[in-house]
This record gives sequence, structure tokens and C-alpha cells, in this order.
Amino acid sequence: MADIKIRKADGTWVVRAAGAVIAESKNALELSEDGHDGVIYFPRSAIAMAFLDDSDLRTTCPHKGEANYFDIAAKSSTIKNAAWSYETPLDAVSEIKDHLAFYCGENVAVEQL
Repeated sequence: MADIKIRKADGTWVVRAAGAVIAESKNALELSEDGHDGVIYFPRSAIAMAFLDDSDLRTTCPHKGEANYFDIAAKSSTIKNAAWSYETPLDAVSEIKDHLAFYCGENVAVEQL
């Protein structure tokens, strides 16, 4: 089993997609996993879900479970598979249920304020 730690992320975190803030939370979680950078998970209630559309992509992590992906519908384009969620995470990471994480890239940024 991978060494995974989940803790409350310090401060306020935001997600900017194509210039717009689509999430902001003081209750984000940071998931740390051996060999990977930390990932910030935002409570679903802190995300403007109207900008997210379900994607057909699904992946499976042996340590977290099956991930569902979301596209971000930005004004100028669709950012494919930009966010993911473990709808029914494995017991070891149950805290990330009802949270989403975002891939950082050209049009998406996850930042601490």
C-alpha cells in the first residue's frame, strides 16, 4: 500500500480556469502520496459545478479507487478531463469523497491565496 496522507490544506485555495475563478475554499484537503506532488482537493460545495461537465474518462488507482473526470466549459473552449473525483473512494482515503482535484496546465491553475 502506498503511503498516503490527507490533511486540511492551510489557508484559502482557488482554481482559475481560462481566467475565471471556478472554486475557492478554506476547507480544501491536501493529499500527499509517495513519489508524487501533493494534490489539493476542493469540496464539491466550493466549486461552481455549472462549469463542469461529466467526461467519459474513468481511471482506477489501486490506492484510491475509480476516478471520474470532468471537462471545464470555459467561454472560449472546453478544457478536457481537467478535474477528477473519487465518488466512492477506498476506505483508506474516504476523506476525499465529495471533493474534486484539478490538473494544472496552460488554462487551469490551483493557487493558494
